[in-house]
Amino acid sequence: MAKPVAIKQKVPFGDKVAFGLGMFANQMFPAIMGIFMVVLVEDLGFPGWMWGIIFFLPRVFDSITDPIMGFISDNTKSRWGRRRQYVLIGAIVMGVSYIIMWQLFKESSLQYNFWYFLLWSIVFYLGLTLFSVPYVAMGYEMSDDFHERTHIMAVAQWIGQWAWVIAPLFWIIMYDPDWFPSAEVAVRQLSIWVAIPCAICAMVPALFLKSESTLDKDYEPLNRSNIGNSLKKIYYSFVEAFKIKEFRKLCGATFLIFNAFNTVAALTFFVIVYKLFNGDAEATGIWVSLFGALGALGTTFIVIPVVTKMSKVFGKKKAFLMAQGISIIGYILLWFLFIPGKPWMYIIALPFFSFGIGSLFTLMMSMTADVIDVDELNTGKRREGIFGAIYWWMVKIGFAIAGALSGVIIAVVGFNPDLATTDQQAAVDGLHAFFCFFPLLGTLLAMYIMRNYSINEERANEIRTELEKRRKNKV
Repeated sequence: MAKPVAIKQKVPFGDKVAFGLGMFANQMFPAIMGIFMVVLVEDLGFPGWMWGIIFFLPRVFDSITDPIMGFISDNTKSRWGRRRQYVLIGAIVMGVSYIIMWQLFKESSLQYNFWYFLLWSIVFYLGLTLFSVPYVAMGYEMSDDFHERTHIMAVAQWIGQWAWVIAPLFWIIMYDPDWFPSAEVAVRQLSIWVAIPCAICAMVPALFLKSESTLDKDYEPLNRSNIGNSLKKIYYSFVEAFKIKEFRKLCGATFLIFNAFNTVAALTFFVIVYKLFNGDAEATGIWVSLFGALGALGTTFIVIPVVTKMSKVFGKKKAFLMAQGISIIGYILLWFLFIPGKPWMYIIALPFFSFGIGSLFTLMMSMTADVIDVDELNTGKRREGIFGAIYWWMVKIGFAIAGALSGVIIAVVGFNPDLATTDQQAAVDGLHAFFCFFPLLGTLLAMYIMRNYSINEERANEIRTELEKRRKNKV
């Protein structure tokens, strides 16, 4: 039997950068959204139940529309291909709605601000779906090569990580009276400065990444009379996707790592303020912002380059297990290096800590592209949109669960933000313990799930060789 030959498809670096600029927008919009939303409670007086609805309802809507968009994108017949037009329209809708939804004023009634923001946030998330689902699918389609896929995702994540470097700085700007008279005024004006450049970045993949016409492709018809049938096909696509054991592993491991991390990420402010500064928020200065910014910088300049090299040398599965193992060291160090009065000590842990979440999407998105080849081998269909939608559906549902778990943790430990650390030392220590060991547990479970992931470079090349033979026989 002849040895399978890898199908090499090198992607120009300029195309990788164009795709990466879309990732910057994909990460910057939600990163700033999370910071701006504090204003709803702190400055506009939204009670907890309103904040909860605003947090969950648009994301539930988003989780429903994502798979539908994946199906539409996979089956679009157009001279521009399957993805580009949706990416462009989504970018415009995101940019416009993001500006409009933050035009909130204290003098308006609470009920008006609530419904105004809720409705426009749903429009924003619709734009995000229109953009992100076909955008992610574009990345899966860019190369057939096992290692080139990792390099594409590494460049995209490198560019996207700058969103998380920049976003924490908005904490400083929003509440600095030298910049704005109030945070309410700040979000109205800053939303414009965020939305316009981010929308332009989101348009770049649509404008500069080439795609072939799909007018002559044998896709599912997209028409009104076929809507009911299409929804059934979406359901069966989900079922077929989850029949692939390796895809279930990718989704499960991502769910555990990403959402265990996000559950405690919401506690960062409280842990730093109350563990390190005895509850004095003013005394923290830039230390809350630095935690996120330095972690993102570590991901940008250390984690992504190192993990990309590890993947090339050891393979994707081993690179994943090694990176997550390094992150466990970081979580343990954070337990010992959160020392009251010595906030600079936590910086030692950040390069290790960053390997967990920092390596996740570089490797997992590349591995998902490999799994999509398995699906084509099984079904004869290319369904990047559906697989991307399912994968990110898991992330988004988990993100909503993580938001709820953050509140549960605060309640379980009995933490009260109105009390000083000295009056609730056990509660603060409890928050700190959850902050360090909850994501550590999620990481260990994810590593266990991925221990026997079976698609390596040799297997991926065998699949690609078989797919190429099938395509040649059809011609």
